[in-house]
Amino acid sequence: MSDVKLFRIDHELVHEVPGQALQVEKSLQNLFEANLEQLLGIRFLASEHSTGTVHGGRIDTLGLDEDDCPVIIEFKRAVNENVINQGLFYLDWLLDHRKEFQWLVMEKLGSKTANEVDWSAPRLICIAGDFTRYDQHAVKQIARNIELIRYRRFDTGLLMLELVHAPKQAKSAVPAANLPESPEPPNERENAPEDPYANSRIDYKLQRSPPELRDLFEAVRQYLIGLGDDVQVKELKFYIAFKRLKNFTCAEIYPQVKVVTLYLRLDPKTVDLEDGFSRDVTKIGHFGTGNLELSLKNMDDFARAQPLLRRAYEGS
Repeated sequence: MSDVKLFRIDHELVHEVPGQALQVEKSLQNLFEANLEQLLGIRFLASEHSTGTVHGGRIDTLGLDEDDCPVIIEFKRAVNENVINQGLFYLDWLLDHRKEFQWLVMEKLGSKTANEVDWSAPRLICIAGDFTRYDQHAVKQIARNIELIRYRRFDTGLLMLELVHAPKQAKSAVPAANLPESPEPPNERENAPEDPYANSRIDYKLQRSPPELRDLFEAVRQYLIGLGDDVQVKELKFYIAFKRLKNFTCAEIYPQVKVVTLYLRLDPKTVDLEDGFSRDVTKIGHFGTGNLELSLKNMDDFARAQPLLRRAYEGS
């Protein structure tokens, strides 16, 4: 549907670097699987995973993303291949075989990670040399977490990835009432309300927050969404993730201490840390991804945070 040109600058002349995206070969799938974390922030679990004799299919790649959500990756090998419908079939199979998936996670990543699998927003990623306009129209009509990624390889050893489509708001595939009870965040264990989900749902925390804290949280949300059309919002148990191909900011809200906490995918060593506002949490356990923590208590803090939020977005 679109074309990307890469040029090499030689003094005042430019030379086009030829690119290829004719079909997804097995070697490219192997390359993705060997580098999933670097490319997409996904931990590799299995290749060509069989769905059994009843379903009679093989999932190209299975993984677990940085938010501990299951991911199915399907590679479109021909222009006329209906990889989206095939992926949706596998996504439904996955939701019906959660125990099998968690056993796979336990074998590959350990029992602790297996117990933390988040089924609220499983993802389907389709990768192809290109997508037709019908592919892009179809995914917009389907209320599922489907992402389309176009690739192009260049003779110079470069690989380009373009996010063609992603849902702006990740949609839960599991009703909240069916989710397992989760432990409370460490900052809010004292004086916890009776509702078992009150400390594990952003909306519950927002309901208990004073108006000025809700306004601050909403201002942060709208600013992050407004950074670009490619920003996706993914609401999870303990935080909201803002992502492109990978998370670039994770947001939490703590009504008891009246603070909005952000975790940014930035190297804390590149930031002048300020006591009470920013800190390095590389070696400190926390929900969400990112090693730079920002604590926002008011709109002035939000204004100070904006250049860092933009840096995290641009670097993701």
